Amino acid sequence: MESNTFATSTYIETQEGKAFEYLRDLRNLDEWTLYSRMIEQKDENTWRGTASGYQHDLYYHVRPIETAKFRGVEWHCGYEYGKYFQCYPTFVFPASYLGSDEPGVYFHWLSFVGPARRTPMIMQGIHLVHTAEIRSLKGALERKAGLDQAAQGRFEVKTSSIYVDAPIGLMTDYLGDINNLAEWGFGIRANGAAEDGRGSFIDEYGQPVEVTLNKYDLGNYAIIEFEHHYVRSNWTQRNLMVLVPCSYAFGEEARGCVQHRIAFFEKGVVPQHGKLQLEDYGAESMSLKRVLENKAGNLTSFGRGMSYLPEAAA
Repeated sequence: MESNTFATSTYIETQEGKAFEYLRDLRNLDEWTLYSRMIEQKDENTWRGTASGYQHDLYYHVRPIETAKFRGVEWHCGYEYGKYFQCYPTFVFPASYLGSDEPGVYFHWLSFVGPARRTPMIMQGIHLVHTAEIRSLKGALERKAGLDQAAQGRFEVKTSSIYVDAPIGLMTDYLGDINNLAEWGFGIRANGAAEDGRGSFIDEYGQPVEVTLNKYDLGNYAIIEFEHHYVRSNWTQRNLMVLVPCSYAFGEEARGCVQHRIAFFEKGVVPQHGKLQLEDYGAESMSLKRVLENKAGNLTSFGRGMSYLPEAAA
């Protein structure tokens, strides 16, 4: 797993719109975070406030994310107004996105800590703090929705991240072409021509699979979405790749991108088709790293492992 990337997820029984509006208002950080308290508003989307992981104030900036299927926000933090080094993309997936009839949303919180700015306390505390804070966020939103105890979700959000030493443009062009899927995809082969983001494939059991690919351009980074529909069983498995340039993720000069995979597994149910476990996604991402770094001409990066390292350290 990529050692500069951290992810936390939970099910929240609230409406998608309610969650989105709550998250985009920075003042609500006062209610559910460990010690992010807004003190002074600098502009419509920026505040100065205290921080959970530092002994001094930070500037907090929020940017909304809206697509046709899901929404979210990005939080950014930094020591100076307008200069941010901490990047926190978050996504609100309605349960229907996972194929569920649950009334709530699945919230996914992605964060990055660049090697140049990490401290022992940040690295030792980020799992503790974000896990506790997302539980607090769940409580705040579910209380507002009228619940008096934690709602349980049917699905678990699982992730796999890897560093790819290739430019974002090369990655999105290659991954955005469904004709390339059989070259790097694990356990799938082409079954005829593919075009316009749709194609027919065969899985390792000889099952026909119709794959749909969607691309989301979020300005500074991109998301590639894959829907695998197993025709005979009428079952769909969906996963996403978040492709974030390291320079944007870490707020420092850095080459390449983090490829963050998001997958959904129903609790207590072993899938009969597609990816049966998180390791399938991890292995596929490793294969993709090899292919893309080869195309970029960066043949020594693969041997250094799954995580970004500054060139001097590498």
